[in-house]
Amino acid sequence: MQNLLSSSLLSKNLNIKIYSIVILPVVLFGCETCSLTLREECRLRVSKNRVLRRIFGPKRDEVTGEWRKLHNEELNDLYSSRNIFRVIKSRRMRWVRHVAWIGERRGIYRVLVGKPEGKRPLGRPKRRWEDNIKMDFQEVGCGGHGLDRAGSGSGHVAGTCDCGNEPSCSIKYREFLD
Repeated sequence: MQNLLSSSLLSKNLNIKIYSIVILPVVLFGCETCSLTLREECRLRVSKNRVLRRIFGPKRDEVTGEWRKLHNEELNDLYSSRNIFRVIKSRRMRWVRHVAWIGERRGIYRVLVGKPEGKRPLGRPKRRWEDNIKMDFQEVGCGGHGLDRAGSGSGHVAGTCDCGNEPSCSIKYREFLD
């Protein structure tokens, strides 16, 4: 794959399509259910920039005339797509909405809502999926205030949240995050 992306036989547009259609979905597979640490986020950013540097190649410096690697800002300007972490957060919020819609009918709901039994390990607790969801809602500006279970108890998604943001905020928030 490395040789394919840096090959001069394929155009940059075709290499970008290969990246967005083949590589990115493989990297993002299952990101809805995992909780990324800062180290993993850094690794994702580095791997994305590495692939983009392979696609766009080096750049000749105007002042010295020497070849150099593209800086991260230049890569972001050349490849203007959505930020990979915004994609992960939107998928995570979509997954929460889906699980809230499923309700008690399936096992995944019980796994995500239930509390494990037994002792916790010593030390600082690891970042949980719930914590990521709370931070995602705070970044959107919702914070979860005003989100409640649908009044009918039918397991359907509630209306919208108080913040008036996109519909991905509208879930049965209390059951997951309280």
